[in-house]
Amino acid sequence: MRKLFVFRPEPGLRVTLETAEALGLEASGCALFKVAPVEWSLPDTGDVDALLVGSSNAFREGGKQLDKLEGLPVYAVGEATAESAREKGFMVTLTGKGGLQHVLDEVAGRELTFLRLAGEKMVELSPPIGIAIETRVVYRMRPRDISPSISKEMREEGGVALLHSGEAALRLIEECERLGIDRKTITVAALGPRIAEMAGDGWEAVHTAHAPRDAELLALAQALCQG
Repeated sequence: MRKLFVFRPEPGLRVTLETAEALGLEASGCALFKVAPVEWSLPDTGDVDALLVGSSNAFREGGKQLDKLEGLPVYAVGEATAESAREKGFMVTLTGKGGLQHVLDEVAGRELTFLRLAGEKMVELSPPIGIAIETRVVYRMRPRDISPSISKEMREEGGVALLHSGEAALRLIEECERLGIDRKTITVAALGPRIAEMAGDGWEAVHTAHAPRDAELLALAQALCQG
């Protein structure tokens, strides 16, 4: 069985590792980023109809300002983000399944003004006619190095790398180059097509989960590790 490497910030890292181990996989991992809050100001909430959110980090790091937005419905990129919104007391109106652009495409034909809560590096969006977006950066990702023990395992054994974000894909490429890890010995299991695209070529193989949910990604990883 091949080794599974998980690269995502806490608390998701611990959850994914525990689930992988419950599936009988030999898994280890580390965060390639540390998530840090950013000071931000509220817009005039009377001009905003809903929140557009592409990551659970917005709710974890948004701070006390979020309390003033609780009455606004949330349009979330996926189920994990939607669940984080509910935990903070928000009502979720729409949960996407393929990126924030797909969320916007689903509300095409309506007139809505969104407040987008985002990270410092964000996906560029093309809002349909009638849709306006005001953006606030509420967190940033500070890069971290792969731990020495994991880099040693990757160099010696190769394996399957689990990627939950495009930023993690780019950071993993940087770290492989810095540490002399042969990417041709690593198979990538990506949460979605955009992440797979950002991972690019040079790997043993790149696979995408059938749906952008952790359960589907781990099912893919299990097949790749056992195969």
